[in-house]
Amino acid sequence: MGFKMNINKKQIQQIIGFSIIIACVVVVLFILGIILYDITSKGICRINWEFLTMPPRNGMTEGGIFPALIGTFFVTIITAIFSIPLGMGCAIYLNEYAKDTAITRVIRMAIRNLSGVPSIVYGLFGVILFVQLMHIGTCILASGATLALMTLPWTITASEEALKNVPQAYRDGALALGATKWQAIRTNVLPYAVPGMLTGTILGLARAAGETAPILFTGAAFFLPDIPKSIFDQFMALPYHLYIMATQHHDIEGVRPIAYGTALVLVAMIFIMNLTSIIIRYKLRKIKKD
Repeated sequence: MGFKMNINKKQIQQIIGFSIIIACVVVVLFILGIILYDITSKGICRINWEFLTMPPRNGMTEGGIFPALIGTFFVTIITAIFSIPLGMGCAIYLNEYAKDTAITRVIRMAIRNLSGVPSIVYGLFGVILFVQLMHIGTCILASGATLALMTLPWTITASEEALKNVPQAYRDGALALGATKWQAIRTNVLPYAVPGMLTGTILGLARAAGETAPILFTGAAFFLPDIPKSIFDQFMALPYHLYIMATQHHDIEGVRPIAYGTALVLVAMIFIMNLTSIIIRYKLRKIKKD
């Protein structure tokens, strides 16, 4: 009798826990659906060829978002150039070469803590380091480097987790056959870990592409009539462009349709980046299995 009551109690606890999880998922999906519906229904009417290929005009109440679109693309590329090699290299060193000492544990804890630092702090740090001390000026390079610093903890953590998931037998087998440490990592470990490393990296870049605070002081401009000619020019960016139109424009009601169109493009761009990470991971894992 007691055994049956114990089983029933566990079943009830399991049902309650499962119901709470389902309820949370439904609430999150419902809120997400409302947000996406609001942005899509109010922004889809602005999406056309002119909106995507023309600069803003008439006080941003007409025209398009082409300079902001190109500026976002450029700064994301700069971010990737800085963050991917440094992040993956640091993860490889921490997981494959560094010994498990108090220092490495402190470093890992610091990296995880940096992932939670507000983006505005990175923006202020970028101003001090790149704009003032290094005299780069407010430009694409300074903004990209600042975003790279912000995404670096994310890239390191995601890459290290992917490396930890590689079975130890892959390393031991290569070393037993006479391979060096780096040869074992390059030929056995990285092919297995790259799908997870790339997925985390692209998700970090997607987050960087949607940030406003880090580029607020380091290079983003309110309005530019044309696209930047070099990485040392100021630029327009979709998140900053949206922020200005939604909060500081003199005619907020007049630019509201364009603001919704900009938000829809930004959401679509981040969605495409996330979808790309899933496709790349799937393709690489399929190639590895074949």
